[in-house]
Amino acid sequence: MKRIFLIISILSISLISFSQQKYDIDFTQTKVLKASGITTEKAGHLIYDGNDHLTMNYTKPEGDYFSIEGNQVKINLDGNKKEYNADKVKPVKLQRATLLNCLSGNWEQAAVDNNAEATTTEESGFRTIEIKAKGRVPRGGYESVTLTYRITDGTLVKMVLDEGVAVNTYEMRL
Repeated sequence: MKRIFLIISILSISLISFSQQKYDIDFTQTKVLKASGITTEKAGHLIYDGNDHLTMNYTKPEGDYFSIEGNQVKINLDGNKKEYNADKVKPVKLQRATLLNCLSGNWEQAAVDNNAEATTTEESGFRTIEIKAKGRVPRGGYESVTLTYRITDGTLVKMVLDEGVAVNTYEMRL
């Protein structure tokens, strides 16, 4: 009986720790263009409220940002400013949902949204989820997403987004 209780307790802790997280953390971003191998590095600060507000303010290069406020997505990357209503632009809606789901620990929904399969592994205190497209990638979707969460508290420490033409790696500075 004690053994069953222990297993249930461990499963409960595991499920709780991967529920919605709030972030106020520095990050680095490395982008690699697949065709040329050109690599760019950026850095900034990420704030996520656990719901549908995400702000990534870049300090390198200063002035760049990526913001989700409800259904509004605002971007200023490399001098290109854009604003979208995600409800009206399907690829932006998918990217918005994927990012928010990955940050909140709802990777199962990110896999469904991207027509993908997910596998999980655990090693050295981290849970890694690999989400790979099963076939055709929806427009705005990802060929693969790799997420690494710290098991103790469910914090996302690394996110790798394969967009087809480029791979973006985000690492949180804990």
